[in-house]
Amino acid sequence: MKEQSSVTHPPRQALSLPPGLGWGLLGVVAFSFTVPFTRVAVGGLSPLFIGSGRAVVAAVLAASALALTRQKRPTARQWLRVAVVAGGVVAGFPLLTSFALTSVPASHGAVVIGLLPAATAVAAVVRTGERPARSFWLFAALGALTAILFAALQNGGLGELRPSDLLLFGAVLAAAIGYAEGGLLARELGSWQTVSWALVLSAPLMLVLATFALVNRPPDATPVQWLAFAYLAVVSMFLAFFAWYRGLAIGPMVQVSQIQLVQPVLSILWAGILLREQLGWATILGGLAVVLCAALAVRTRLRKDS
Repeated sequence: MKEQSSVTHPPRQALSLPPGLGWGLLGVVAFSFTVPFTRVAVGGLSPLFIGSGRAVVAAVLAASALALTRQKRPTARQWLRVAVVAGGVVAGFPLLTSFALTSVPASHGAVVIGLLPAATAVAAVVRTGERPARSFWLFAALGALTAILFAALQNGGLGELRPSDLLLFGAVLAAAIGYAEGGLLARELGSWQTVSWALVLSAPLMLVLATFALVNRPPDATPVQWLAFAYLAVVSMFLAFFAWYRGLAIGPMVQVSQIQLVQPVLSILWAGILLREQLGWATILGGLAVVLCAALAVRTRLRKDS
């Protein structure tokens, strides 16, 4: 009679992506279309309308979802934190990038977007007190540098600092603060609830700005440009945050944030496909380097507090 031994033949465990990283990656893929689609939309719509109008559309969806599911309203203290999220990701990042991309190509926008993971990690450390190991900072810095050089070479070099670059730097700072605070707040309110309340809170101001933009410059957009705007409103401004804040909430936040290093690679890839921006071996090799740095960063374990 044969006996089976679980000691000599332990069952193999299937490899799987940790939930926080998986949700974060899904959000990043959705976000990666934002820069090229914004570049498409500004061809027929004003940057002020794109930045504010997409928030208005998303706010209608958010208010409907909150009402249908009868979500409990945030407390007074939580409303203040919701305001931080709204200022960073609902108003700051969309408006600043929309204005910047009127004068620079999508690939150049990805240069500064490559700084976002490092900026988010710093914001998370300041806000939460998380203490990543030195190796994490090494890989994070290397990944950010690689992403910047990759995007810069794709665009022919950074050159002198232009006003559009300052707008993009401001957008990165706004998004980093909004991401960090939103990731923390998602642990209390829920992932989609956090961005939904932020959209509802900012809706009155965004509606005023969108109305002003329509009166000041009536839209003259093609169907493709309107489709790009629709993606920005429904996905970039709403659905993508479901996955992204879910990933940040599960965490660890500083590790999940590094998945954003893949975003400039994807953004330039979509720019090449959709906008016909030239891609070459430098793009392929640079993309592989950025993904490798991101993989090393997210695998670095947080140092335990002693």
